[in-house]
Amino acid sequence: MLATRPAARIDAKRRATVDPRKRQFAKAQYQEQDYNFRMNFYAIPPTGDISLEQFEEWGIARLKVLAELEACQFRNRSPEETAEYMRPILQKNLPLSANSSRSGSLAEERKRDHYSHWTLRLAFSATEDLRKRFARLETMLFRLRLAQDDGRERREFIESLNMDWETVGEEEKAMFGEELRAATGAWRAKGEEEGWFKVDWERVPELVEQRRVLLKKGKAYVHIREQTSMVVGEFSRQLEAGLELSARALPRMDEDNRLSPILHHLSKSFTAPDTAYSQDASSITDSTQVNAAMIDSVVKHFPLCMQNLHRELRKNSHLKHFGRLQYTLFLKGIGLDLNNCIEFWRRSFKLIDESKFNKEYLYNIRHAYGDVGGDANKRGRGYTPYSCQKLLTEALPSAGQSHGCPYRTFSPDNLIALLQATGVNDRELLKTVRETVGKQRYHIACNLVFETQHKADLKKVKEQNLWPASELDTILHPNTYFKRSFQLANLNKFQNGDIGIDGPSQEASQ
Repeated sequence: MLATRPAARIDAKRRATVDPRKRQFAKAQYQEQDYNFRMNFYAIPPTGDISLEQFEEWGIARLKVLAELEACQFRNRSPEETAEYMRPILQKNLPLSANSSRSGSLAEERKRDHYSHWTLRLAFSATEDLRKRFARLETMLFRLRLAQDDGRERREFIESLNMDWETVGEEEKAMFGEELRAATGAWRAKGEEEGWFKVDWERVPELVEQRRVLLKKGKAYVHIREQTSMVVGEFSRQLEAGLELSARALPRMDEDNRLSPILHHLSKSFTAPDTAYSQDASSITDSTQVNAAMIDSVVKHFPLCMQNLHRELRKNSHLKHFGRLQYTLFLKGIGLDLNNCIEFWRRSFKLIDESKFNKEYLYNIRHAYGDVGGDANKRGRGYTPYSCQKLLTEALPSAGQSHGCPYRTFSPDNLIALLQATGVNDRELLKTVRETVGKQRYHIACNLVFETQHKADLKKVKEQNLWPASELDTILHPNTYFKRSFQLANLNKFQNGDIGIDGPSQEASQ
């Protein structure tokens, strides 16, 4: 581990003049790079200048892509389903055009891809668990892109890697032809390109184990169809080694108080990517206004975290401070105005007289809406509804408190009981939820429940293309859950979505 000095002891002027490109990065290959290919092994760290905003925004965009890939994996989507699902997400967050597209933004797209990879590499090098998870998801992304790459450009990219494999010549083909076809299954696929290359057998242990290669004198003869798997495997090995080196360099990042907060925020976002609430879409639609009397009738559209708070409120006619705040902001987010929110809480706290309510609770409600108070409320906007990331990274609730995400805060047995109490009785789903929660993928478990409960409506939306694909990605905000559920139940009114949740959060830390 490299020793570091506290940031406060580093002279600001000295830090400003440090230029790593004058030392180990002064070589030509470390200068601003040309990106000849769409694909990238990310072997060389970028050293060009970008703004801090780009550093963070590009990292967040890539994190969104990786999170959606992981969601596909946990939902057991096939490679074909994953490719179809990821297409609009990649185009929106991390587009990467082929040379044949003749796009004018090729260089910018590839630069963004390169820098965002290294931003996340730094953010997720701190622990072995983060490194393994990042390497797994980056390998999935690489495999997906390679499969979608233009055939000619893919061949040129692979040739540029200078992999240490040897093409099997015509003489060896003639000598071992029958053995090669039998061992690699080449005879099964009519019209398939007949070509092989050979490498040390230690390089392809998985193919040896599956008996998909011919072994001769320590060499494995691999059919050309396995070339993509070989490239993906090499990418994964190099990335894992690179992450170990990045972990050693992390202490140096602590000396730069500009980067450390960004990297810390990104690493927290690996639990569930952050997303911000759009204040321009505070109600379900322009014509649908939620009022206090409607809450009990629409609670079936609430995510489990808010259903749990509502159940506790109706059971005890009271919620403690953090539960009240979480629920108040959620109600604000679904379009409940301040007066209706005050009316809702006053009716809900039926065991408390009006004088005590006005004295002990009214101010907090008004403060959440920005009606009183300074600092965050100066512009009268109040606080924003909590995202899934905030609920999953906050301190666990103590005894008697009900806030947070039940998928995280409840024991597995109590979680299953709560789901059953809210009408979730599918045994296979409950089993999957238990397994997913055991792997600490809490927001994925919540999405699985949503998708099962709205299976028929989601199928209709997809088959008839009623909503854009961007409105059907993974839910990362309780208010998204409600709005999407409400709109699916009223498809005749909501043909184009209208979710109102998107983008990196600027206010989630409030």
